[in-house]
Amino acid sequence: MASKERIQRLKDETRTSILEAAYKIVKEEGWQALSMRKIADEIEYTAPIIYEYFSNKEAILAELNKKGYLYLAKEMEDARDKYKLPGEQLEAMWMAYWNFAFKKKELYQLMFGVSMNCCAAQKTPEAEAPARLVTDVIRQLLGKDAQSENEVCRRYYTLWSVVHGLISINLVNQGTSDEMNKQVLTDAIGGIINAMQS
Repeated sequence: MASKERIQRLKDETRTSILEAAYKIVKEEGWQALSMRKIADEIEYTAPIIYEYFSNKEAILAELNKKGYLYLAKEMEDARDKYKLPGEQLEAMWMAYWNFAFKKKELYQLMFGVSMNCCAAQKTPEAEAPARLVTDVIRQLLGKDAQSENEVCRRYYTLWSVVHGLISINLVNQGTSDEMNKQVLTDAIGGIINAMQS
């Protein structure tokens, strides 16, 4: 039994090494540089070994995409849990989303197709988790005014459009200063939250 566990542990470690190597290549050289051959060279394995764990490059991208959404949802959840009032929770979650986009820029590009093609849009629990966190708080904030899911959805997309748009501008064009961006972000989120509360 112990040898089976050891073999599984080694497989898990190799799989993790492949994903870490892929992400390292992307951070250093960009998404266009990623290939199965480069990953194999990075971890000092042969390419066929990589194919034992991932059928192709797209499978690696899908796994990194999933990990990105899990990481983002955790960051947003942690930010939410620091506050009791829904308005403050909502602002904190969007600031965590903003911070994630620049701390894990390459994952954000993959997840949302900024300056590249994003992973095939699939409705997975991981991909839906960040939106679910936000819409739950929007429902709390709207209270009895949340008369329909369309209203909650509209508020979510209003917020997401502003935040994602500003992030995209900065990732693609290196917009204005960080201080100016944070102020624009805070003003926009605060204005939308105030409109929901009134």
